[in-house]
This record gives sequence, C-alpha cells and structure tokens, in this order.
Amino acid sequence: MKYYVVDAFAEKVFGGNPAGVCVLEQPMDADLMQQIAIENNLSETAFVYKREKGQYDLKWFTPGGEIDLCGHATLGTAYVVANFVDQDVEKMEFSTLSGVLTVVKKGELFEMDFPSRMPEKMEIKAEITEALGGAKIQGAYLSRDLILELENEEAVRKVAPDFEKVLHLEDGLGCVVTAKGQHCDFVSRCFFPKLKVNEDPVTGSAHSSLIPFWAERLGKTEMRAEQLSKRGGVLYCTNGTDRVMISGSAVLYLQGEIFV
Repeated sequence: MKYYVVDAFAEKVFGGNPAGVCVLEQPMDADLMQQIAIENNLSETAFVYKREKGQYDLKWFTPGGEIDLCGHATLGTAYVVANFVDQDVEKMEFSTLSGVLTVVKKGELFEMDFPSRMPEKMEIKAEITEALGGAKIQGAYLSRDLILELENEEAVRKVAPDFEKVLHLEDGLGCVVTAKGQHCDFVSRCFFPKLKVNEDPVTGSAHSSLIPFWAERLGKTEMRAEQLSKRGGVLYCTNGTDRVMISGSAVLYLQGEIFV
C-alpha cells in the first residue's frame, strides 16, 4: 500500500506533528492496522479507504491502540487525499468512530469540522498535582481528556510531568495543560502515556475541548492557538454551537510503500 508521512500543523518539515497515512486499496483487518501502527512508531497512523470521490473511511491507530478522534492525522490524511488520491477535490467527508468529519481545502490550509466537547469542572485531586510535578493548577476539567488550567504560558512551557503517574491517573484519556497565551489566544501541551505517547507534538482532537473552553473565557469565536511542544504547532480555531473548526497547514516528509 502507499504510505506517506505528513507533518501536520506545520509550514515546514520537522515542525508540527508527524502522521503516518496508509492509503488502502481495500478494507483492512484492525489487528493488521494495529501492527502497522506499532511498526511505524508514530503517535498516530491513519488508514484511509476511498469509497467514492469526496467520501472516505478513516481510522486512527496509536502504537497503543485505536483512538476515536485525531486531528493531526485527519489533517495529514486530507493533505494526502488532496495531493495524491483525488487531486482536484476540495471537500472531503471522512466516516470515523466520531461520525462524519468534513475537511475543506482552503488554499494552503485544511479546515476540519470536529465535534465540540466542553469539559466539565472537577475537583483538583492530589494525585493530579503530583502527576504534574507539583505545578500550580488553577482549575481541573474533564471531557475525553483531563484539561488542567495553569496560571500562565510560562507555567505550561515549564511543566514537567511524571509520566508514570500520569499513566495511572483515573481521569481522562490524555492530560492537557493550558493557559492564556502571550502572543496568541491560548497555549497547550498534551500528554498521552496511556496511548504510549508521553507528549504529543500537536493535538487537534484535544482542541475539541480547548476551543469551547477558551471561547467561553475569552468571549471570542475566532482564536489562534499554539501547542508548546518541542516541535510546536499553530492551530486556527473557530467555535460553533456543537461543532468546532480547526485549520492548519501540512507538509510532506516521506512517500513510500508498505509490504504486508
């Protein structure tokens, strides 16, 4: 099968979040997809199967298992589809575990239509503070992921989690730290040791929660977000009623074939 690695939410290679994208000629068994994801050893490998022009089946696998929603691998898949599968397509609909996700190509950007997942406030448990190395937590919230508001951007940049303790937290698939940005609307870092990814470079799916969270606090609909990982990434965000729009650019790193 054709295989690509795309740096998503990046304007140049070695930035953003690398996603593996496998273009299937026919549907594939989940166990084999899992083995390929483990072999690729990226935070996410996407498997896309074309049903007809503009409509595709899409699955995402981490080295630790299948996941229900992934932003950067969806962006990477849209880039591959638009450049190598259906080169004149502008609107793509992907059937996923999170329903149908629409991606529209707008110049160099790909705009993704994702579900909105407003996190609900919860108590700041002692084990959460310990897992973050004693960082001062302003508030704790829960949706799919544990969303932790820190006091400022510098605190987000400097936080040093104990990944073994994050792994054993009861709440959330991932642990996301966030704060108001200095040169953007908000910043974040995302930790997913439960998926065998200690820190994810740029996490579109986490912004399904971060966008409504910050839209409410900032009183804004349009926002620019930055993820403060080592590679870094920029996300252009729009808050809707029950959906959010996440836009970013992507760059091709690798093109090849997988023999299985």
